[in-house]
Amino acid sequence: MARPKTFFDISIGGKPQGRLVFELYNDIVPQTAENFLKLCEGNAGMAKTKSDIPLSYKGSIFHRVIKDFMCQFGDFTNFNGTGGESIYGEKFEDENFTVKHDKPFLLSMANAGPNTNGSQAFITCVPTPHLDGKHVVFGEVIQGKRIVRLIENQQCDQENNKPLRDVKIDNCGVLPDDYQVPEDAEATPTDEYGDNYEDILKQDEKVDLKNFDTVLKAIETVKNIGTEQFKKQNYSVALEKYIKCDKFLKEYFPEDLEKEQIEKINQLKVSIPLNIAICALKLKDYKQVLVAASEVLYAEAADEKAKAKALYRRGLAYYHVNDTDMALNDLEMATTFQPNDAAILKAIQDTKLKTKQQNEKAKKSLSKMFS
Repeated sequence: MARPKTFFDISIGGKPQGRLVFELYNDIVPQTAENFLKLCEGNAGMAKTKSDIPLSYKGSIFHRVIKDFMCQFGDFTNFNGTGGESIYGEKFEDENFTVKHDKPFLLSMANAGPNTNGSQAFITCVPTPHLDGKHVVFGEVIQGKRIVRLIENQQCDQENNKPLRDVKIDNCGVLPDDYQVPEDAEATPTDEYGDNYEDILKQDEKVDLKNFDTVLKAIETVKNIGTEQFKKQNYSVALEKYIKCDKFLKEYFPEDLEKEQIEKINQLKVSIPLNIAICALKLKDYKQVLVAASEVLYAEAADEKAKAKALYRRGLAYYHVNDTDMALNDLEMATTFQPNDAAILKAIQDTKLKTKQQNEKAKKSLSKMFS
C-alpha cells in the first residue's frame, strides 16, 4: 500500500512560490504520520488551547529558519514557536526513533523535550545526526526541494531566526493515493519577465560554478531583464532583478579565473550596484541607495565616471534624508571626477539652498524659545 502524501502551497512575502509535497512514513510511525496528515487535511476540529482556531496548518508560517540546519513550522496558534497542538490533545509521546536524521529534506517533529510532540515540525536542510533519538522522523519532502532551499536562504531576524518576509502556508491538504511527482517538478519556473534562474546560484541546474560562461550568462540574463524593466519604469521589478544579480556575484568567488574573466566580474561589481542605486532612488529607498553607492566607491574597477555617478546618487540619498552636510560632501567630491556635469552642479545648488532653509528655520525656532 502506498504511503500517504500531503502538500503545502507556499508563499514568501505574499508571492506564491509553489508546492511542497510530503510522503509520510505511516508504516513506521503511524500515530505521528496521522497527526500530520490530519493537520494538513484541516478537518480535525478546533484547537483546545484557542477554541476559535482550527487544527490546521493552513495560514500558519515557517517561524524559525536556520541555514544549513532546518526550517521549522507548525505553530498555528501563536506563530512564534510557543504554541500549536496535536490532534490528540496538546502533546503526545515519542512514537519511535527508527528513522535517522541522515539526509536533507526529512520531516521531523519539533519538541520541548521527551514526549512533548504537538503540531510543530521541521524540514532538515542537511544531515542532522545529533537529533537522532530525540526527535521523531515521520516523512520526507518528495517535491518542492528548491522551495525548501529558497526558505532556507531567507534573510532572518538574528535574534529569533524568524524570516523577515513571511513564509506562509497558504493552503494544505492530502493528495490522492496514486499521486505521482511530475518529472519537471524541480525545474525552475520562468517568471512573467522571462527569468528562469534560481535565487541561489549554486542551486540552479543550468549553472556550473566551475564553468565561467554559465555563471556569466546567468548574471547577464537577469541583469538584462532588470534593464528592460527599468526602461519600462517598472522600477520595483528592475531593483529585484539587480539585487538578484548582486547576490549571484557575492556567491561566486573562484580562484582560477583568467585575467579577462576577472575584469568582466569586476565590471559587473560596479555596474550592478550603480543600477541598484538608481532604482532605489526612483523608489525612494534611500538606505538601499547609500549601501549600493558605497559598494561602488570601494570597487577596484570603478573608474572616474562610475565614482562620480555613485557619489551623485549617494549625495541625492543624503539630501532626501535631510543630511545636507553629507550630501554636499559627496556632491562636491563628484565634481572632482565630473566637474562640468549639469545634474551634479544643480544638486549642489539645491543642497546649499536646503541647508540655508534649514538654518533659517532653526534660527526662528531658537528665537521663539528665548523671546
